[in-house]
Amino acid sequence: MKRVAVSGAGGRMGQVVAEAIAAADDLLLGHLYDPHHAGADVAGAAVSDDADLVADADVVVEFTNPDVVMANLERWRDMGVHAVVGTSGFDDERIAAVAEIWNGSVSNCLIVPNFAIGAVLMMHFSGLAAPHFEAAEVIELHHDRKADAPSGTALATARLIADQRRPHRSVESAELVGGALGADVDGVRVHAVRLPGLIANQEVVFGTTGQTLTIRHDTTDRTAFVPGVLVAVRGVADLPARVTVGLDSLLGL
Repeated sequence: MKRVAVSGAGGRMGQVVAEAIAAADDLLLGHLYDPHHAGADVAGAAVSDDADLVADADVVVEFTNPDVVMANLERWRDMGVHAVVGTSGFDDERIAAVAEIWNGSVSNCLIVPNFAIGAVLMMHFSGLAAPHFEAAEVIELHHDRKADAPSGTALATARLIADQRRPHRSVESAELVGGALGADVDGVRVHAVRLPGLIANQEVVFGTTGQTLTIRHDTTDRTAFVPGVLVAVRGVADLPARVTVGLDSLLGL
């Protein structure tokens, strides 16, 4: 059985992931690493601040802050441990940096913008729709404790749409207040909402002459991410590339 460590085990998602791994019949819960929650009890095990103990794992699931994730990934690479990354904030530049870090590694790194299967399908459907519409905008809504904006899911969705079709508009409106039109991600406008009471939601609105199409996914509980995490943990070692972005290939998309 695969032994799975959790980095960021004391955080909200880290706890959910640790409990899911402990409950899985084909996985063993390994070291729980989180220097900010050392000593806490998660899934019946003690959280530690000793990163070196992660080396005993086959796979480490990374749910930490964007400020520390790159240093952690260097550690896991050096240990030869496969990494599944749920930390947000992976734009093109950061993904390229991970590819450079992982060059020559004996293990794989899977970066997942969103583990919810419905969110993966929402992005997939957006890619299918993009060639048939003149323009699209992405609105992502998250809880107000999220450390970054826009979300990794929104960035991945905007890049996917732009790869399929460069958005076209008859007129680009002038902003009377800076930022009113959202962020420009490869020509796709992305809007980030941060409010208490939300978890993770995203809406993609496509427009062309005479019609619009809206594709939306809502997360109402963090357990929605668990099936995708387990798919990633079970499949990361078999991926053909050292660095992979998204669950698509593991889901047959």
